[in-house]
Amino acid sequence: MGLPLSKYVWFDGKYVVTEKAQVPITTHAIHYGTSIFEGIRAYWNGKNLHIFRLDEHVKRFRKSGQFYDISLNFTDKEISDAIIGICKKNKIKKSCYIRPFYFVGDYGINLHVTKKAPTNVAIFTFPFGDLFNKNGITASVVSWRKFSDNSTPTQAKMGGNYLNSIIATQEAKRNGVDEAILLDQDGNVSEAPGENIFIVKEGQLITPSLSSSALEGITRDAILKIGKDLDIDVIERDFKRSELFMSEEIFLTGTAAEITPVISMDSKKIGTGKPGDITKKMMQEYLDIVMNKNIDYAHWLLSLIHISEPTRRTPISYAVFCVK
Repeated sequence: MGLPLSKYVWFDGKYVVTEKAQVPITTHAIHYGTSIFEGIRAYWNGKNLHIFRLDEHVKRFRKSGQFYDISLNFTDKEISDAIIGICKKNKIKKSCYIRPFYFVGDYGINLHVTKKAPTNVAIFTFPFGDLFNKNGITASVVSWRKFSDNSTPTQAKMGGNYLNSIIATQEAKRNGVDEAILLDQDGNVSEAPGENIFIVKEGQLITPSLSSSALEGITRDAILKIGKDLDIDVIERDFKRSELFMSEEIFLTGTAAEITPVISMDSKKIGTGKPGDITKKMMQEYLDIVMNKNIDYAHWLLSLIHISEPTRRTPISYAVFCVK
C-alpha cells in the first residue's frame, strides 16, 4: 500500500524530492534489518501545527542505534531542525505522521557492524488520521511470543525487531480480529505489535512493566503521567493473560494508535462492550493536549505558528516555530 508522501523528504542533510531519495540494492539494512526509526505525530488544530514530544522522540532515536553501535552522524538539534524543516518545506496544514529513520548503508554482507559503518538518514511525512476505529477494536492473544532482552534489545526501535510484530499481526488477522496481543517468554502480557496495553481494574490503571519486554513507549509514558495528574492509581506490574478477561476496560497506546479502546478480547466482551469511562477520559485528555487546549502540558508541544499567506507585496514566509 503506497503512502501519500509529501513532495519533499530530508535525506542526508538535504531537502530533495521524494523520487530522488534512493539507495543501492547493496544497502545493509535491506538485507539485515539494521535500521532505526521513530514515529512522530504532528497535529493541525485549524491554526497551527503542533509536534508532540519531539525532544523525547529524538533522544530515543539516537539511543536505539547505540544498542548496536550504529552511528547517527547528525546532532539532536540537526535532527529536530530537519523534522521541523520538513513540515515547513512541505507547508503542512494537516495532522500528519513523521517518520525519521537511519540505517546502515552500502556495507556489503559484513555482519560486523561498527560505529564506522556508513549510515544514511531520511525523514518523510504524510497526512495521517486514525489508525484504528476510536469506537473500539477487537483483539486476541496470539501464539507468537514477544522476543526477550536475552536475545535482542527490546528498547531499540530497530527495523528487524518488527518482524515479530508482523507475524503476530498476520495471525491476528487470520483469527478475524483487529489487533494482536503478545505474551512475553514467561507468559505475562507484554504489548501489541505496535502499541502498549493498559487495563482498568477497580479504578486502577495497570500496564505491564518493562520487564515484560514491552517497549518504553512515549505515549505510554504520557498516559502514566496524565493518570497520576488525575489522581488515578497508576500501576506498572506484570500480569497474566487471565487478567485481560477480568478487566473492566482495555486500551492501547502508541504514536500511530494514540488511545484506542479494546472492546473485545478473544471474542469475550470487555466491560459493556463499549469504551469505558477511564478510557474515554484518557482519549479526551490526550486530544486536548495534542491540540494545544491544555496549558498544563504545553511543554510537550513544539508549535509551528502559521503567520499568513503571502501576498504579491510580501515575501513568502510560511512559519516560525517556538517551543513551549
